[in-house]
Amino acid sequence: MKTFAVWLLFSVGALALRAEELAPLNFGPVSERHLWIPMRDGVRLSAHAYFPPGNGPWPVIFQQRLNTVTKDATRRLTARIAEKGYVVVNVNFRGAQQSEGVWQGYRALGWGERQDGYDTCEWLAAQAWSTGKIGSFGNSQAGFAQNFLAVTRPPHLVAQYMVDTGLSLFHEGYRIGGTTRPHRFKTSIGDMGVPRVPAHHWELMAEWFEHPTYDAYWKEEDSSLHLAAMNVPCFTVGSWYDFMCAGSIDSFVGRQHRGGTGSRGRQWLRIGPWLHGGAPKPSKVGEMNYPANARFDVDAHMVRWFDHYLKGVDNGVERDRAVSYYVMGAVEEPGAPGNVWREAADWPVAARETAYFLQPGGGLSLSAPDAAASASTFVSDPSNPAVMRSNAIPTISFPGARDAREFEAQPNVLTFTTALLAEPVEWTGKVVADLRVSSTAKDTDVIVRVSDVYPDGRSMLVMDSIRRIRYREGFEREVMLTPGEIARVAFDVGWLSLIFNRGHRIRITVASTGAPFYEPNPNTGEPLTMDFPANAIVARNSLHHGRVGASRIMAPVVPVRP
Repeated sequence: MKTFAVWLLFSVGALALRAEELAPLNFGPVSERHLWIPMRDGVRLSAHAYFPPGNGPWPVIFQQRLNTVTKDATRRLTARIAEKGYVVVNVNFRGAQQSEGVWQGYRALGWGERQDGYDTCEWLAAQAWSTGKIGSFGNSQAGFAQNFLAVTRPPHLVAQYMVDTGLSLFHEGYRIGGTTRPHRFKTSIGDMGVPRVPAHHWELMAEWFEHPTYDAYWKEEDSSLHLAAMNVPCFTVGSWYDFMCAGSIDSFVGRQHRGGTGSRGRQWLRIGPWLHGGAPKPSKVGEMNYPANARFDVDAHMVRWFDHYLKGVDNGVERDRAVSYYVMGAVEEPGAPGNVWREAADWPVAARETAYFLQPGGGLSLSAPDAAASASTFVSDPSNPAVMRSNAIPTISFPGARDAREFEAQPNVLTFTTALLAEPVEWTGKVVADLRVSSTAKDTDVIVRVSDVYPDGRSMLVMDSIRRIRYREGFEREVMLTPGEIARVAFDVGWLSLIFNRGHRIRITVASTGAPFYEPNPNTGEPLTMDFPANAIVARNSLHHGRVGASRIMAPVVPVRP
């Protein structure tokens, strides 16, 4: 590291900056520059920096992204933040866009032989226009990158601000619920021109399929194993209608309680009724029109956050309660409980774990089924899957906050619904599926969804999750089904805070397919492959809901406040 430090100091100012060929935009007093940032192995990362008016020096905030950072909207937004008195830098991952080196996803960002996040942070701190106080920011991919960065503990990293983040690429990215999503990553990364050298992406994807279980390979991309090394304050924003909400919450809880001394007790979490990504967080979400109080101006709050930690402004941001969460309620129903912000000292808040039993005939109730043995059958046909849509278009994004009846009406989709609620019911916390499943196949998938059914019949989707059944005993090993035998399949569906209003119903939906968001299981039990196999089979599945081993949903029930 001494050799690297000497080389880094020598290189400051020695690399020529060049302007990328971008369409000119009017940023007012803010100036835009293209930077090449050197890594310890000589590779240079492409970055676009935005400088406030004046001579500096200024504090610096940066984000690391694999997608392009040169869209006009991104440039304008970054310039607006820079005008608040920061150098704001958008950096592309190694091998992505213009950045040099071999594209390897997130693997060069963290604590291994290459530490591109650390090197970027320390290079920015050493520039003449920098005060040496560095912050990191960003959502989704730039949220993951920040957790990787925190593990390496750059000396000049002061604070972080994450939106819709994650900790483990296996669990929250590439292999959600143990599923594989080759088509998604072929198109969203390979075909979108993310890697500077396209062949690097196909090589990386081939590596993924050489590691079907959560092994040492995947642990290299799991920052939850290194929480104790994280040592800076962080504000985390999470979204209820987001499959990555678990990552945002786990990041807050882990850093708050198991982080380093500079991290423990210095984390903040805000969770609202939003979809993944984007800023500001809106009050209109999908087909749901929440009150205006649901809107959250992420960028304005982020500037306030960094004003305190990077400029020393006593604005009280560090005295806010650790957790603020939005309790969702029925929309456009005057007097409906919910749609309010609450504060808490920690997460999760106290709740009573309550079993909702899936009943023969499609009921859902607090009472165990009467029949000694009972089952509902559904088919997993990979060549004819149930389809998830958003705005009538098949979607690769979670279609939350939308009417799910079109999905529920498809063949081989089961629904289990309560009677009309006589009084409001609040769920705040983690929802867990505890199912009993059998199949004619050695492997299949189970999808579980939660919806709020309105009096007019709309089934507004709140959350869903999936489990590839070969991973029902953990992601460290594959355990195939014995055809015809009943197996317990238990997994987290997700987090929420929602008051189901009186006159509404609570609905649980169960299926085996939900394409293209969830790419179908071939059902053969054979090793999973990057190209869908020609020998995929139809699985005939049964969801059991008799008295013995009844399938149920464990819900976090909280007394409804007046």
